[in-house]
Amino acid sequence: MRSKASEISKKASEYFSKDYNCAQSVLLAMQEYYGVPMNELIPKIATPFGAGIGRCGSLCGALTGAILSIGLKHGTDKTNLKEKEKSYKLAQEMYEQFVKVWKSPFCRELIGYDLSDPKQLEEFRRSKVREEKCAGFVKKAVEILVSLDSKAS
Repeated sequence: MRSKASEISKKASEYFSKDYNCAQSVLLAMQEYYGVPMNELIPKIATPFGAGIGRCGSLCGALTGAILSIGLKHGTDKTNLKEKEKSYKLAQEMYEQFVKVWKSPFCRELIGYDLSDPKQLEEFRRSKVREEKCAGFVKKAVEILVSLDSKAS
């Protein structure tokens, strides 16, 4: 399982290095891992979650990409609560483990920049934070999710 998590997190890193955002990178890697056929909605649906939801600094895009991935595999089109419970439980565990590792779920706190501020956005772009921090969030989110998923199956 450890090597599988490493393999999938490496795949997410490859997407991230090709300039997909954090949420897109996690979702694309997990789509492959789950064997879900390519779909034009992926990575489109994850696009606005990057940089803490549209650069608002809210929930980390790697975390939201993982949550979207849970829906990809464990989501339902049913309306009753019982059908939703597995994805709710996994989402809660994902969130809690991410926060346990990084001490915050919020992009702004994790990277130290307010990307809604044009000056800070420019500073961020000049820095190595994307490569040095964000890439780690992407990899770890995938590792946590693969681990959770193997326990849930």
